[in-house]
Amino acid sequence: MIDPAEIQRKNASLAKLAGKRFSFEPKGLGHAMRKVGRRLPSRMHAHAHQLLDAEQKAGHPKIRMQLKAEPIEKAYEELHAALEAVDPGDMRKGLILSTLGMVSFHVIAVFTLLIVVLVWRGFL
Repeated sequence: MIDPAEIQRKNASLAKLAGKRFSFEPKGLGHAMRKVGRRLPSRMHAHAHQLLDAEQKAGHPKIRMQLKAEPIEKAYEELHAALEAVDPGDMRKGLILSTLGMVSFHVIAVFTLLIVVLVWRGFL
């Protein structure tokens, strides 16, 4: 049998970890996964949904008996491992590099267009 307090504790710890890794203040696991969005694979969202469903079912005494501990524990472990693997510094570095790449591409494109127009108009 699964203890509802244990499931709530695990979900709260996952929400706190997601908030720490992605820099926001979570109000629960469901809110945290909505904030994370596509930055985690859909399989991890399915695990979070499974954990939220288990938390809801664990509150009911008769339905609690139908819950199996192994899939819930496996979902918790996989989601925890995925959140631990997220590196906020690497995400920040990737965002900065992609922004610099985009800006440099636009500068090169504008400069090339300027040269083409100057050649076309006969100034070069």
